[in-house]
Amino acid sequence: MTRIAVLGAGKIGEALLSGLLAAGRPAADLVFTERHPERAAELSGRLGVESTDVAGAAAKADVVVVAVKPQDIAPVLTELKAALTPGTLVVSLCAGLPTALFEGGLPEGTPVVRVMPNTPMVVGEAMSAVSGGSHASAEHLALTEELLGSVGRVVRVPESQQDAVTALSGSGPAYFFYLVEAMIDAGILLGLPRAVAADLIVQSAFGAATMLRASDDHPVLLREAVTSPAGTTIAAIRELERHGVRAALIDAIEAARDRSVELGRSVQNR
Repeated sequence: MTRIAVLGAGKIGEALLSGLLAAGRPAADLVFTERHPERAAELSGRLGVESTDVAGAAAKADVVVVAVKPQDIAPVLTELKAALTPGTLVVSLCAGLPTALFEGGLPEGTPVVRVMPNTPMVVGEAMSAVSGGSHASAEHLALTEELLGSVGRVVRVPESQQDAVTALSGSGPAYFFYLVEAMIDAGILLGLPRAVAADLIVQSAFGAATMLRASDDHPVLLREAVTSPAGTTIAAIRELERHGVRAALIDAIEAARDRSVELGRSVQNR
């Protein structure tokens, strides 16, 4: 079995460990690092997975998954470079960081795969995009897809598209949460209790997402099926267009893409 080390046991790191265990991977094939001892002890006790330091994790693993904050990557790379076994696959879940950054800080020839997941990983419904670095083979990409497939869906993209992926699906759940928040507030404004408004909107969002996944129809056709002539829905859509909601959303995603590019450059230039 492939031995996997997850560096960083935040929400994404924990979700990946839980997903791998749920998919049938033995706890003995997993190890993780966590800089807060109390958190490490709690997670190890709950999942039955060993916690260790970066050097210990690198020495034991065939695959090292880096799930730390982008701004914390420099010391992690320093520790990894001294301990990494030749041929170990490094999988980065760090937003905005290119494979070249890892390749430059790790032993020559280290295979690196860049992944942009999102937070629905915690419920096994992540959307992850993977891209291989200059030393990553088709087998490395397939192994990464297998691991990430334990916690959701996976798509393979050129690395040049990863900043766009970060803006669209990496940050995407926040846009949906923001929309749901606004719709719940609207329900309260219209006189509904908060709990009722939340239940109505959350189930509507779940149902709409299920329809989108199950249908081959374009979202425009699904929306039009709800939009009767001179009805309530078209009145609401007119207001959304009048306020430029579509354009604002596109601008917001472009801004997220630009920030992803900026983040990668700032870390590389340190």
